[in-house]
Amino acid sequence: MLSVNRALALTSALLLPIAPRASAQGWVEPIRPLPRGAIEKVRSAVQVAVAGRVARVTVEEWFRNTGPVMDEGSYLYPLPGEAVFSDFSLWQGDRELKGEPMDAGQARAIYEEIVRRKRDPALIELAGHGLLRARVFPINPGETRKITLRYTQVLERVGDAWRFRYAAGTGAASRSFRLQLDSAARFGDPYSPTHRITVNRSGDHLELALADTSAAGDLELLLPLASGLVGTSLVTTRPTGEDGYFMLLLAPGRAAEAPSLRRDVVAVLDVSGSMSGEKLDQAKAALVQLLGTLRPADRFRLVAFSSAVRRYADGWTEASGERVRAAQDWVRNLQANGGTDIAGALGEAFAAAPAEGALGVVVFLTDGMPTVGDTDPERIADQAEHRRGAFRVFAFGIGYDVNTYVLDRLTERARGVTEYIQPGGDIEQAVGSLATKVSSPVLTDLALRADGMELYDVQPQSLPDLFAGDELVVFGRLRGTGGTGAVAVTGRRNSREERFTTNAPAGESSGNEYIPQLWAARKAGALSREIRLHGPNPEVVSELKRLALRYGILTEYTSYLVQEPNQVVMRAREDALSPPAPAAQVGALSVAKARREARSAYAQVTADQATELEEVVRERAAAGATRHIGGRLFVLRDGTWTDIAHGDSLQVVTVAPFSDAYFALLRALPELVKPATLEPAVLVAGRRVSVKIQEGGRTAWRDGELERLVREFRG
Repeated sequence: MLSVNRALALTSALLLPIAPRASAQGWVEPIRPLPRGAIEKVRSAVQVAVAGRVARVTVEEWFRNTGPVMDEGSYLYPLPGEAVFSDFSLWQGDRELKGEPMDAGQARAIYEEIVRRKRDPALIELAGHGLLRARVFPINPGETRKITLRYTQVLERVGDAWRFRYAAGTGAASRSFRLQLDSAARFGDPYSPTHRITVNRSGDHLELALADTSAAGDLELLLPLASGLVGTSLVTTRPTGEDGYFMLLLAPGRAAEAPSLRRDVVAVLDVSGSMSGEKLDQAKAALVQLLGTLRPADRFRLVAFSSAVRRYADGWTEASGERVRAAQDWVRNLQANGGTDIAGALGEAFAAAPAEGALGVVVFLTDGMPTVGDTDPERIADQAEHRRGAFRVFAFGIGYDVNTYVLDRLTERARGVTEYIQPGGDIEQAVGSLATKVSSPVLTDLALRADGMELYDVQPQSLPDLFAGDELVVFGRLRGTGGTGAVAVTGRRNSREERFTTNAPAGESSGNEYIPQLWAARKAGALSREIRLHGPNPEVVSELKRLALRYGILTEYTSYLVQEPNQVVMRAREDALSPPAPAAQVGALSVAKARREARSAYAQVTADQATELEEVVRERAAAGATRHIGGRLFVLRDGTWTDIAHGDSLQVVTVAPFSDAYFALLRALPELVKPATLEPAVLVAGRRVSVKIQEGGRTAWRDGELERLVREFRG
């Protein structure tokens, strides 16, 4: 029998600039060559609960080893869209083993120790954007193992419907799917373009299920809104004793309801030798399509670059029918050759500013790194930012050899985005989607304002422009006096300012517990991007780690460990706590490096090494475990469960457990009730003071002391 003492470390490793689109969700790949079909998925059950704009997804899957030998596989699961990992569970019979977040270096060291002690660990990592990779537990011949994955996602807005996607793939003998939502009156009749579904309405409750449990393939569901949403709404949650969190939704209306906005569009295409063949054919077809979306009031410029930079015409060209057709012919006749002068191409792209009152858009496509002219990524990015002016920039990186630093820096402050297209991906479709989007700008130059409260840590920090079918989703923190307040979003629609206002609920609020983690995931993404683009500033890294550990967010610096109860968790050496800063990501090279590093973690060790490690384990036995409770992460240090947010500069007030002072404290600060269950002692961090519950502490309060402590603890 396999040992039941197993650990599962969930480690984030940002291996790719963007993960390739996965063709299936929840499938197993054998680690070593096995008899065909040795490890297969035999059952899958998906439960989805929709509340407002947010879906909470629970995936249960069963895997069986049909081969003749014991082995393990690699479990792959791509999280969709803006999804936030919640937790991952392993099952030993009917017992569920759940995990907790911790420092990535610590989790890695624990995992390696267990490997060397000849236990049966399994390692999970985030490989790229949202691709979950897990080493499935070794499975005996004929044995079936169950895993459970939970995540939360914001539903995508598509026209006047919300879309839910589930990349189910193939390989499961049986699959069940059930989606439940309340406020059914808000929705029309749900439908699926991919599967037959059953729909049951009961009062204000709506339930969807697959009509055929044997149906394979990716599932797509559309939830039509009974009436198109126009305006803004605010959802908040205020955990006891701390500032609140909010999610703001803004739907500015259809483009058809707004006067058209003039656009000045610059299309920049890489025609270097590496673009030859299907890549260039698709890219040219995409630009032809982009030109076809222009209106007579619009203007355009075309730039092609390789070792040299070419332009279609001097200055701007009016988008009349005849001129657009001539420009399309010019694009069709482009040929690939030479190197890649990115600096020169960007200089030409920004050479002519957009007209006053027009929306300036640059669409930039490349498949490589700079090889001609200025090749220093830092200088290229700095010069581009200096010359950009009022342009919005949308970049497309094709393949794995693009310099992601340059492209991401290019779009970082330009109210645009970078999309990475994997080798063999559909370039025409990606650029075509952008062409459709920018053909109908609805609201630009957005700003967020509040009255009667303070909004801070708003994510995204810079609000994007909104186009046809877009809906803005903003997360942030709020602080106020407890009274009602108002939040307004202002923007410009065809040079005229518009204002959308909504009121915030008063006082303390509960529910909507998903908002803090979604906010934290947005902020963690912004901090990770800051580190990748500008280097590992120690303060930024420290902030990212504290945030991720507090809210259970997977990053390159934090992990997720599942272990059997009573298994000792050792803290790693200090030199293992902070993994190396992420290197500049240049496609296939970074993938290969990350894969080599991952394989080294799985390597077998000698008996002497295992014995040596046993000694290390014993030496570290005094180091403690971690606990995630009450929205805080605690580490066992010198016999005290210590809140990781506690700093040495904070004053500490110690209270004796089960004393009069203890019970008065919990009544005054109910947020301490859950942490107070940790024994033998616990230290909880506040804003200006920390509270320690330990034998020998105070047993009573003098007049005014407790009230003063509450004020300082909550800030």
